[in-house]
Amino acid sequence: MMEHVQRIIGIAIGIIVSLILLVFMTSVTAQDAFVPLLIGGICAWAWPVVIGIWLVRRAKARREGQIEDEVERQLRQQGR
Repeated sequence: MMEHVQRIIGIAIGIIVSLILLVFMTSVTAQDAFVPLLIGGICAWAWPVVIGIWLVRRAKARREGQIEDEVERQLRQQGR
């Protein structure tokens, strides 16, 4: 639970720092930068979830492939 809070705080701080840098170093206003920063914050929060789902699916497919290979090997041994 604490990791999630730390991650959300880190994302919020990153958004605030990005907003400050955009406003003071470019001609962008805070209103113009709000939507891109919001989208960036959502993506920063969501990408570990997306990567996690992808890795779990990949591991499951690999495990199923290993099981199928083992079944085929055992069937070959029985059929000699």
